[in-house]
Amino acid sequence: MTGERVTATAILVLQDGTIFTGEAFGAATTVVGEVVFNTSLTGYQEVITDPSYRGQMVCMTTPHIGNTGINAEDIESDRPQIAAFIVREVSPVVSNWRANETLPAYLARHGIPGISNIDTRALTRRLREQGVLHGALSNDGRHSVDDLLRMARTWEGLDGRDLVREVTCQSPYQWVDGTRVEWTPVAAGGQTDETEADRQTPAAGNDAPLVVAYDFGIKHNILRRLTSHGLRVTVVPAGTSAAEVMALHPDGIFLSNGPGDPAGVPYAAAAVRELLDSHIPIFGICLGHQIIGLALGARTYKLKFGHHGGNQPVSDVDAANVQITAQNHNYAVDADTLPARALVTHRNLNDGTVEGMRLVDEPIFCVQYHPEASPGPHDADLLFARFAAQVNTHANAQRTHRVA
Repeated sequence: MTGERVTATAILVLQDGTIFTGEAFGAATTVVGEVVFNTSLTGYQEVITDPSYRGQMVCMTTPHIGNTGINAEDIESDRPQIAAFIVREVSPVVSNWRANETLPAYLARHGIPGISNIDTRALTRRLREQGVLHGALSNDGRHSVDDLLRMARTWEGLDGRDLVREVTCQSPYQWVDGTRVEWTPVAAGGQTDETEADRQTPAAGNDAPLVVAYDFGIKHNILRRLTSHGLRVTVVPAGTSAAEVMALHPDGIFLSNGPGDPAGVPYAAAAVRELLDSHIPIFGICLGHQIIGLALGARTYKLKFGHHGGNQPVSDVDAANVQITAQNHNYAVDADTLPARALVTHRNLNDGTVEGMRLVDEPIFCVQYHPEASPGPHDADLLFARFAAQVNTHANAQRTHRVA
């Protein structure tokens, strides 16, 4: 499979006045976004479809991108989520037996612009020195450098903005054998009893413990990992109340990854605050980790240039080892503002930021990184097994209580 080489000019202008001129690919359009860099050596398809990148232009530090094309199996959501894609070189040839589309064609079909043939190393170093910068990218030839600079400098940015509303599901659904199965509770407001809820659940795995997963921008591979451990999963929209979740009688609650500033989704922290003392196991990843922090009364803050890539070293205090992890976030939990009931269990070895914590009085834990490893190493997959064990313990206790 070969891709037709595009030679139109693309221009990227940063808010500090830096200009990059390269070749256009993807959609012919103009966008504004937050520019970040990703250090993953592989997995560009998973990166561009990760909802956590909503509103961001992603610069890949690996110079050669697009050689494996796009396939239908490796997407992490239903469409590309990035604002724009920035690469050193787009491969003109696709060589992978699973590929059914080229990267430029895929981005063009979804209205996402790209720029190639620029010095991505220089861009990455500037972001490391200056911190996250706003940028305006045009590959449709309709805007001057001055226009783009004005766009970048006047853009409102992502701080405090609710991006979760843009990526969450609109109604509950089941995840069964890698397939999304639409599902609606019997009564409005989640007022269902367990028997009615079970009757609506697909037959496969009907006796398995139920996990209710909040969709703040959930990745498909997280759902695959949960079901691979024998759990039954119902996904609910980000705005679902604690009462609606509890009405489903979950054996576990999962808080997903998602985009943007955790302070922009106060309704999520409010719901989780009500669930913290439910004695139900709760597992949070990425934004879910930050939301647990906010629910506990802690503060979050923005990192200089964030953590984006599959090679972040994290120390695991409980396991006394180091995990190489995949990460994608711009915000972190302030350890000094956590209450005494929250223990920090993981630290980033590059900058010392909080990468995980657990409560001493409830079966609740969370991590800032992505243990589902899509893309990324599999060092942290044990966290899904730990959560599944807690969920099964809770489910068995509930069954024993009902029998008694």
